[in-house]
Amino acid sequence: ALHRGRASLRRQAAAADAPPAPALSLSQEQAALLGRYVALFNARDFDSIRSMLADDVRLDLVNRLRAKGRTEVGEYFHRYSLSSDWQCVPGFVDRRPAVLMFDPNDLAGRPAYFVLLDWMNDSLVTIRDFRFARYAMEWAEMVPLG
Repeated sequence: ALHRGRASLRRQAAAADAPPAPALSLSQEQAALLGRYVALFNARDFDSIRSMLADDVRLDLVNRLRAKGRTEVGEYFHRYSLSSDWQCVPGFVDRRPAVLMFDPNDLAGRPAYFVLLDWMNDSLVTIRDFRFARYAMEWAEMVPLG
């Protein structure tokens, strides 16, 4: 009985340490922010996206560049305006809200890479772009929103 009791306590302790997996859903506010960001990005309305940035926004263009502040991060959008190899869709990556970036010639295929965004009070505070770290795609669980 002592052995069974200890085994039961170990199982309960292990289950208590594991955080519950977040649901694949967003609040109306989160969905609206993500949807607006994606719509503006696809429309190449980067000036409107810049207005969504917090003053102390941080950018991590994984394996390439780190920037902070509205001015430095604003250059990031200029570089996207020069390319046409993407089409974005709202979704989830490892159960986190994300922007899934597709090849515009293969929208039915697997996303080419993803971008994680963090918001605070309707302002974008963190951008983590995996454009140059596509190895992350090997392990990521991605689900388009909707």
